[in-house]
Amino acid sequence: MISDEQVRRRVTQIMAEEFELEPELLQPDATLYEDLGLDSLDAVDMVVALEKAFGMKMTDEEAVRAVRTLGDLFELVCRLKNQQAAKE
Repeated sequence: MISDEQVRRRVTQIMAEEFELEPELLQPDATLYEDLGLDSLDAVDMVVALEKAFGMKMTDEEAVRAVRTLGDLFELVCRLKNQQAAKE
């Protein structure tokens, strides 16, 4: 099973590649919209990229909409990966 730290590194890598962001900007307290400059269309692309990378579906729209910072995103992806692993 993939560790939470590996999830964090992979999410950071995906964000850097998908949105051409400098890795040093990708800190847990960085806000997705203000600090990183993402918009609502980018948020959709982000979800699709993460679903593909981790082989899971992010079906809890409320949880996805609640993500404000990169740290929130790390927590959400880790929680979903752990839930998926528990079902296997």
